[in-house]
Amino acid sequence: MIMRVLLAAIIAGMLAGAVAGAFQIWRVTPLILAAEVYENQTGAGAIQQAEAWAPEEGIERTAYTLLASLLMGVGFALVLAAAVLFTGRAITVQNGVLWGIMGFIVFSLAPTTGLAPELPGMPAADLLARQTWWWGTVIATGSGIALIVLQEQLALKALGVIPIVAPHVIGAPHLQDPESAVPAVLAANFAANTLTMMALFWIVLGVSLGWALNRTGTSAES
Repeated sequence: MIMRVLLAAIIAGMLAGAVAGAFQIWRVTPLILAAEVYENQTGAGAIQQAEAWAPEEGIERTAYTLLASLLMGVGFALVLAAAVLFTGRAITVQNGVLWGIMGFIVFSLAPTTGLAPELPGMPAADLLARQTWWWGTVIATGSGIALIVLQEQLALKALGVIPIVAPHVIGAPHLQDPESAVPAVLAANFAANTLTMMALFWIVLGVSLGWALNRTGTSAES
């Protein structure tokens, strides 16, 4: 059974990753390239290139983007499959959209509410602080949704609201006086397209995983 679930997750993850990668190349990468122009004008881009390796523009960058999207897809598919097995709730093609929406809320929408996606050249708070808040928000939101969905008692469902709200009451780490050469409209377009990409990714992942588990003869209850 474990091997069948693993196979289904790999298939679904690669399908969702391919869709997300194609969308990123079409809508997101051009915004990143545009932001890098402003970053280079400030001199930050040249320093970054000197300190870290980056793929060449064109085919190499496109290939790495697709590879990263495929790996992301398989990784999140394994997480979603584990959630299906843990809860004992079956995922199908019909309800896969709902599973995908929950994944989008937990891993994308909730963290983005406090920490918007950042373009090159945009100022940001300490990386460790941002990562800690991001993971805390993901865990808290997932726990809260699990209480609301899985518990039958109304009081326990109500308790689920607390961990969902708590990270946003605490607040995400931000710089007090951020200054950026990147235009605000570019940053807004990047955030909107990134969220759209992740919403599409999670919906495709949910439906694909339901389909793949059905094809391999596996369900959460088997």
